[in-house]
Amino acid sequence: MTTVNIYLSFNDNCLEAFNFYKSVFGGEFSYIGTFGEMPPQEGMPPLSESEKNKIMHIGLPISAETILMGSDVLENMGPKITQGNNFSISISPDSKEEADRLFAGLSSGGTVVMSMNQTFWGAYYGMFTDKFGINWMINMELS
Repeated sequence: MTTVNIYLSFNDNCLEAFNFYKSVFGGEFSYIGTFGEMPPQEGMPPLSESEKNKIMHIGLPISAETILMGSDVLENMGPKITQGNNFSISISPDSKEEADRLFAGLSSGGTVVMSMNQTFWGAYYGMFTDKFGINWMINMELS
């Protein structure tokens, strides 16, 4: 079953925000990783020590169907975060075919940020901004 979740973006305070959300919703983080744990990426400059400690991804299940997700945004890895563009809709389809169909359809007329491709975290992933200015992520787990 395809699920839809909200992905929040932060300027250096992702962990603080998610600890707050955890205090309200309860539960445990399903994943927490820093940029320093990320393998080297082609075309990406080396990270500073402060960037290595920023949150690359965090997940907090808030119901059986919903995970609140987020990350800090590095200056060289995306647009500057402002209120209004600090979230994305994350879709988790069941198959690569469905991921490709959703990506092609929703990104039509928009701006592709990252084409669908296999990632180091074991997913088939892509991201884009649709023609209406909404940020989307497609993340199909390759377990």
